[in-house]
Amino acid sequence: MSFSRVLIANRGEIARRIQRGCRKLGLETVAVFSEADRDAPFVIEADHAVCIGGAAPSESYLNVDAILDAARVTGAGAVHPGYGFLSENAGFAAAVEAAGLVFIGPEPGAIAMMGSKIEAKAAAEAAGVPVLPGYRGTDQSDARLLEEARALGTPLLVKASAGGGGRGMRLVTDLADAPEAIASARSEAKGAFGDAAVFLERYAPRARHVEVQVLGDSHRTLLHLGDRDCSLQRNHQKLIEEAPAADLPEDLRDDMRAAAVRLAQSIDYRSAGTVEYLYDPSRGEYYFLEMNTRLQVEHPVTEAITGIDLVEWQLRIARGEPLTLAQTDVRFDGHAIEVRIAAENPAENFRPETGRITLWAPPAGVRLDSGVAAGSVVGHHYDSMVAKLIVHAPDRAGAIRRAVAAIDTFAVGGVGLNLSYQRALLTHADFQALRHHTSGLPEMFPDGWTQPTPDTRDSGLAVMALHLHLAPAGTSPWESLGAWRLTAPGGRPGAASYWTTSLDDPIRISGTPETLVAVLPDGQSLTTKTAAMTADRLSGRVDGVPFTRIAHVERAGDHWRVHLQTPAGMTLTDLRTLEDRHLARASVGASGADLLTAPMPGAVAEVRVAPGDTVAAGDTLVVLEAMKLLQSLPAPVAGVVTEIYCAPGDTVAGHAPLVKLDPEEQT
Repeated sequence: MSFSRVLIANRGEIARRIQRGCRKLGLETVAVFSEADRDAPFVIEADHAVCIGGAAPSESYLNVDAILDAARVTGAGAVHPGYGFLSENAGFAAAVEAAGLVFIGPEPGAIAMMGSKIEAKAAAEAAGVPVLPGYRGTDQSDARLLEEARALGTPLLVKASAGGGGRGMRLVTDLADAPEAIASARSEAKGAFGDAAVFLERYAPRARHVEVQVLGDSHRTLLHLGDRDCSLQRNHQKLIEEAPAADLPEDLRDDMRAAAVRLAQSIDYRSAGTVEYLYDPSRGEYYFLEMNTRLQVEHPVTEAITGIDLVEWQLRIARGEPLTLAQTDVRFDGHAIEVRIAAENPAENFRPETGRITLWAPPAGVRLDSGVAAGSVVGHHYDSMVAKLIVHAPDRAGAIRRAVAAIDTFAVGGVGLNLSYQRALLTHADFQALRHHTSGLPEMFPDGWTQPTPDTRDSGLAVMALHLHLAPAGTSPWESLGAWRLTAPGGRPGAASYWTTSLDDPIRISGTPETLVAVLPDGQSLTTKTAAMTADRLSGRVDGVPFTRIAHVERAGDHWRVHLQTPAGMTLTDLRTLEDRHLARASVGASGADLLTAPMPGAVAEVRVAPGDTVAAGDTLVVLEAMKLLQSLPAPVAGVVTEIYCAPGDTVAGHAPLVKLDPEEQT
């Protein structure tokens, strides 16, 4: 079972994480990559790299034959699947072993058993682990499922047996809706997992998601490494994870941990795995959900509180080494929080963000597991998560403060991320008081969430940062490329005007760095003394009080963008100089409001109109798939469809024309 070279059948941040674990043990790594990832950091940092196909996962990261061929060509002796893609595919694990390679994970039989939610719950019951009341029978007829639904009562969930991540899941609150829910869950399960089997389960509102990390070797030693809370979720996708799970009754915590060990022992589990529970605080009960037979996205929080490197132990266990730890050796220190950083816009229904990262300035002093760097391209082919921010502190409140402080110093340009939204979650009273639950986001933001904007003071400072960037201290205004128009050499203080998204009302700056005055469109002003921009920091004095703020200035297409650290977090301000304003005004109307364009690169899933159709403003014309999400693209104006430039299955670039309209005349 010895090996010296590991092929990593994955991409992004988890591939880099596994590479670090391999280097720690002196093992070489092989990266397999798609055409879209040719220049990705995980490819560059690997000892060996092999392109295995096109950008679509089916052509590359799900292509078993191509992965095994890459292992053979490079002489890899083992395969680590990471998470996602083929990580819980029993057929892939078996194919790896049949090729004479070591699969770094559990036995294929354990993967298959836990991959079926029905079989997994039966195994849990046999091991004495509580499960939610429901129906998990083999009779999948409509009549039997509806009979069981009536017996179970509402609210209930219809869930795909082979599902995960919320796919193939439907909530039923009225039994009259049960037939449609069963049919749609089956259809989605068949399309996503190739298995239409479903089961029924009682729905527990306001529940928490608690899980237990287990670790077993091939010598029948099995430990738990404590618990985690992953209750902050959107559409069953985790947003923030923490360890340990806070505010659990200690006897119930002990029961959860012991039950996880019993279940893992009952299936002779080997490697790292996670037993997931639903905890119902109103009943003081917990129920088995599923077992993930792989490394979890949130494994770093367990590593932070235990000091145990899970990837290292996965590798050691795969080599046949026994665990050198006893359960009593596992110690828990402090509290850890992980924030998932995704390329999406939460203020616009979590619209995927794509493009090239022009600025990547992460915080110092915390762990960041990242799949990207400055210059990386974020495309539409894969999941939107690009990095994970992990903090550790003596207690939960301290961990929250550290996470917020880290986000407040994290600046990214070129591609929008969900950092401000995650900050809003961390600072929300419900999260801090542990009132959050798995379906609680609508309660936390009943009117939706909006991106924070700079206040008057911060807007003035953002303009000053750009002003000093364009005309640094000691530079003649005549040599700068800024918007200076009145100059000190002419006997008058230097002055300039800048515009935000509005091209009408400028923000005016006058004076010198010794005394700079910003006058905003509403008439308010801000005066700074000894203002300076040095090493991406804006400093000076306001009302005699010194300040220093992180400030990154970058060119973003036809305007400037200032990333400024503020008390409300990192804010973005788009600004135009006089020259930018002239160009922007000249281009107004060039694209026309009669043309629907793609807001990001993606694949056309549906075209819902045909030439000659009459549509109203807001009607869905095209459905675009990007980062595993479907985006409905509405008609920009009312009118008649004159031309269609795309068809289902087409891959389109950002801003590509999709549908042209003949706008209806306004009366």
